[in-house]
Amino acid sequence: MTYSPEVRDRLEKDAKEIIGRYPKPRSALLPLLHLVQSEDGYVSDDGQEFCAEMLGLSKAEVTGVVTFYTMYKRKPAGDYHVGVCINALCAVMGGDQIWEELSEHVGVGHDEATPDGKVSLERIECNAACDFAPVMMVNWEFFDNQTPESAKQLVDDLRTGKDVRPTRGPSKLCTFKEASRVLAGLPDDLAGDGPSAAGPSLEGLKVAKAHGWKAPEA
Repeated sequence: MTYSPEVRDRLEKDAKEIIGRYPKPRSALLPLLHLVQSEDGYVSDDGQEFCAEMLGLSKAEVTGVVTFYTMYKRKPAGDYHVGVCINALCAVMGGDQIWEELSEHVGVGHDEATPDGKVSLERIECNAACDFAPVMMVNWEFFDNQTPESAKQLVDDLRTGKDVRPTRGPSKLCTFKEASRVLAGLPDDLAGDGPSAAGPSLEGLKVAKAHGWKAPEA
């Protein structure tokens, strides 16, 4: 099934804007893959063909990129894509237990979505927030200092439509499709909403200020 004329017109308009930012069209492949993912909830065959056509590439070239990066999904993700960090620090702080209990609680495994399409789970190697371990992300927004109980409650709230807010960053939690559109380079104007750093992340800055330390001048 190909895109309807209405959807294709909309995608082409956004795609041309994105492509125009690059000196060579093929350089726009990564954001275009996010664009079609924002439409379908994953990178579908139709999405790959669209990207290939817009950039003058073969579908094989596009597929090679899609299968290399884990951020591009090969099957539909849930409205809320939940990533549980299981890398070293998060793991020893409880990340492995969170993953095991959450996967059992929801009834799906890695890169699988619930039957209602509300939630999908992913084992993440690092969320780059070790000072808040164990950490989870929902559509790439942070949920810090998690426990098995808080993780399961978070997913239950997402599935029942309750208001869920990230620990840091914007107060609004977008859907997976909306997040993909932002990653395509089409902002939602929430980038500066809420604090991006807090608590442990700022301890070193506090010590430096207390001692009057400054970075060497260039």
